[in-house]
Amino acid sequence: MNNSHSESYAAAGVDVTAGYEAVRRIKPMVESTYIPGVMGTLGGFGGMFAPNLTGMAEPVLVSGTDGVGTKLKLAFLMDKHSTVGIDCVAMCVNDIICTGAAPLFFLDYIACGKNHPQRIAEIVSGITEGCRQAQCALVGGETAEMPGFYPAEEYDLAGFSVGMVDRSKIIDGSRLAEGDVLVGLASSGVHSNGFSLVRKVFDVEHTDLKTPRPELGGVSLGEALLAPTKIYVQSVKALCKAGVDVHAISHITGGGFYENVPRMMTPALTARIQLDTFPRLPIFDLIAQAGSIPQRDMYNTFNMGIGMILALPAHQAEQALEVLAQAGETAYAIGSVVPGNGGVELV
Repeated sequence: MNNSHSESYAAAGVDVTAGYEAVRRIKPMVESTYIPGVMGTLGGFGGMFAPNLTGMAEPVLVSGTDGVGTKLKLAFLMDKHSTVGIDCVAMCVNDIICTGAAPLFFLDYIACGKNHPQRIAEIVSGITEGCRQAQCALVGGETAEMPGFYPAEEYDLAGFSVGMVDRSKIIDGSRLAEGDVLVGLASSGVHSNGFSLVRKVFDVEHTDLKTPRPELGGVSLGEALLAPTKIYVQSVKALCKAGVDVHAISHITGGGFYENVPRMMTPALTARIQLDTFPRLPIFDLIAQAGSIPQRDMYNTFNMGIGMILALPAHQAEQALEVLAQAGETAYAIGSVVPGNGGVELV
C-alpha cells in the first residue's frame, strides 16, 4: 500500500493515500469491538465470523440494514461526527433484537465527497461505540470517496448487521394474547427518524443550534437533536435471560406509533396505549409548537419518548420492569393488548 499512489486519480479528486491513513486511524477502534467468532482483521476483502452454535437446535440468521438519513445534515451544521455512527448501528441492531436475535456483527458504508481521515475516524468512533453497546463486532466496511457526487464536506452513512436466534426462541408475535402488558422503553430523543420534518420546522440552516436552551434542560437545540439513538440490545437480552416470555417487540422508528406498533400485532388484537403513562420529552413539545403539528401527526412521525415497545404476560410485568431497571433502562407499563383489528389505539 505504501507504494500505491495515482497522480491521475488524485487529479480527479480521489486521494487513495487518505484512504490508507483513515484505515490506520480506525484499525484500533475496529479491533476493540471484536468478540469471540471474529476471524482475521481489518483489510481483507470480506469480514469473516464463525458463530458459536452450541445449544442451538435450529439457528436462524436475522439481518437488518439502515442509514442515518437527513440527521446527518445536523452533524454537518454542528461539525460533530462522533455520534452518528451510534445511530447507524442502532437502527440496524434494534430491528434485529425485535426478533429475539442477538446481533453478531456489523458492517458500515461511508460515502463522501472528500476523504478527511480525521473525520472518518470520528464517524467510525461512533460506529465502534454502537457495536460495543450492541455487543457485536465491526468486521468490515467501505469508505468511498466520490467527488462530484457528494459535496466535499458532506457524506452519507449506512450499514447492516447480522444476528442469530434459535428458531424455537424467535419473537414474532405468534404468542401475543389478550391481556398482555405493553412495556415501553424510554428513548434518548428524536433518534434517527423524522429529520426531514425537523429540519423544515426549525429551518436548521438559519437557526441558532448551539446556544443552550432552558426548555431543553440547558442543552442546545443542535445537541438535543443529535442525541444518539438508544440501543436496546442488552436490555432485551437481559429480559430473555431472566426468563421473561416476551411475546412481541416493536422498534418505534419512522412512522411513529401508528405505523410501527401494528407490525407486532395479530389481526384480532389491538395495542391500547395510555399516553399519560410516560413522559413526553421536551424536544417533541418544541417540535410540535414550532411547526404547529397536530398530536396525531406527532405520534405518526416520532417516537415521542418511547423507542421500543414490548408485549409480555401481565404476571411478568413487574419482573420485567425490575430486570430492565437493573439493566439501566428507563421503562414504563404503557398499556395492554385488547381485542381489536391488529392496530393501535392511543388513549
